[in-house]
Amino acid sequence: MSRLKELYKKEVIPKMKEIFGYKNDLAVPKLEKITLNIGLGEAIKRNDPKQIETAKQTCLKITGQKPTETKAKKSISGFKIRKGQVVGLKATLRGEKMYDFLDKLINVTLPRSRDFRGIPLTSFDERGNLSLGFREQLIFPEISPEAVEKIHGLEITIITTARDREKGLTLLKLFGLPFREK
Repeated sequence: MSRLKELYKKEVIPKMKEIFGYKNDLAVPKLEKITLNIGLGEAIKRNDPKQIETAKQTCLKITGQKPTETKAKKSISGFKIRKGQVVGLKATLRGEKMYDFLDKLINVTLPRSRDFRGIPLTSFDERGNLSLGFREQLIFPEISPEAVEKIHGLEITIITTARDREKGLTLLKLFGLPFREK
């Protein structure tokens, strides 16, 4: 069992029950999944399949699983996109991989990011989910800066079963995510 899953069972559930008055362990919000998205805007403009393959390998190294290609649903001439063309990559993490990835994100990746002062509270939506955007993939320890030909951004979304913003924020604070103070 991963360290964060054990932390959730032993510390987070009792604290959430104490704070919000849950009567049952199963009523306490939990992590549902973590998605990692990579947009391929520049690779599409240049029609560069090598750059798309590089982004796939980056996602594979970061998450430990093969990403799914997201394709355009309709053609948009202003963006030079055709229906069925690959416009992005996504990987959805659940279970043990999700907890391991979150542990790595909290303890290794976020401290490595430049000028990091905490996650802004505006990154939360009304359903208690957190979205983080990174300008470059180099902050992940699996990516070697020498091997990178082109820097690209990515987005990480942490989806919880919390029904509102306050419960989702409390859950992620108890997991140890560093948030920016007001």
